[in-house]
Amino acid sequence: MVKFGYTIVYVDDVEKTLHFFNEAFNMKTRFLHDTGAYGELDTGETILAFASHELGHGHFPDGYIQAGSSEKPLGIEIALVTTDVQTTHNAAIVYGSTELKAPTVMPWGQTVSYVRAPSGILLELCSPMS
Repeated sequence: MVKFGYTIVYVDDVEKTLHFFNEAFNMKTRFLHDTGAYGELDTGETILAFASHELGHGHFPDGYIQAGSSEKPLGIEIALVTTDVQTTHNAAIVYGSTELKAPTVMPWGQTVSYVRAPSGILLELCSPMS
């Protein structure tokens, strides 16, 4: 059996990225390694984690595309579900995100917005699906 366990995003500063998620979304840090090179958020059964670019380059010596290295976001997003998309969207902006799409009610009834976190991560902020 295969089970989705976690997503790791390589970032410039793990501690600052955790702090952003702590402050903007009230998501608590579950773990931060003493070196500061790896940390996790308390997101339930499936973990959202961050690792330093230094650690990433150790895994991928030929390099990789960093989330914050291009003007356009990477073609992958992390979706955060909330009952109040507008308030969550506003908090993301206050804590340094760049707005990509304001909260919009989609044809299927879900409210969705997009921001790019200070680390370059593309975030979808959305209401629960009915």
